[in-house]
Amino acid sequence: MSLQRKFTLLATFSCAAVALHAATLTPLHENCRISLSEQTGKLSLRIDRGECTGERSCGSNFGSEAFSRFTGISPSDLAREGAHLTATLSAEAGVFTCTGTVHNQELSGDALFTPDPSFVDRMAQLGFTGFDAEKLQAYAFINVDSAYARSIQQAGISGVTIDNLLALRIFNVDPAYAKSFTALGYDQPDAAKLIALKSQKVDVDEVRQLRSLGFQPTLDELIQVRIFQITPDFIHRMQDRGLNNLTIAKLVQIRIFKLAE
Repeated sequence: MSLQRKFTLLATFSCAAVALHAATLTPLHENCRISLSEQTGKLSLRIDRGECTGERSCGSNFGSEAFSRFTGISPSDLAREGAHLTATLSAEAGVFTCTGTVHNQELSGDALFTPDPSFVDRMAQLGFTGFDAEKLQAYAFINVDSAYARSIQQAGISGVTIDNLLALRIFNVDPAYAKSFTALGYDQPDAAKLIALKSQKVDVDEVRQLRSLGFQPTLDELIQVRIFQITPDFIHRMQDRGLNNLTIAKLVQIRIFKLAE
């Protein structure tokens, strides 16, 4: 193949890649509703694409967001009937705006999310690719930034993807949490295991309590301990009943088959 032909193909592939990149990062145009959350200082945000028919729901409820993350809106603004507002959330992944009118203490109108290509480039340098505008909007609301992704990566946590980075952030998994388990002699938990542990609120105190009772729980057993509410009090009660040689597996079975009742 001639050198000229190689340059032509390279230019063709480059143009195709740019076109695909541009297509996946097309701004999102949706509908939005913002109202007061039941939590003080927070707002409730709902977004939909306006494509729903009948009883079918195609919206995304991002739940409670702190007013401090938005500009252009405050709790008092939602009390101003007929007020025209533009609520803006700026994040590294992109900028979201909800522009509309307040009625019955709710802002409703048009939503626009504009992805930030430079964020995509920074994430690509870390090895994270495959983003589209919807994923980036989720990153913006969950507040996943490149610094957080880098910290997780530098902590040596394996199995991290652009999808479970969201879950890691939602459950506030950080390098210190991962290190707390390796400090106790466990192998470094991967991303999925850390999410499972944190979602069940397992911490090092759980490990110390069980070890003080003579158990050497695995990470999976720590998750089961939380799921089946195997507390030190429960273990003591089973021992008082004369149950000897208890293991985590046996305690789980007692819970499953309700043998403690």
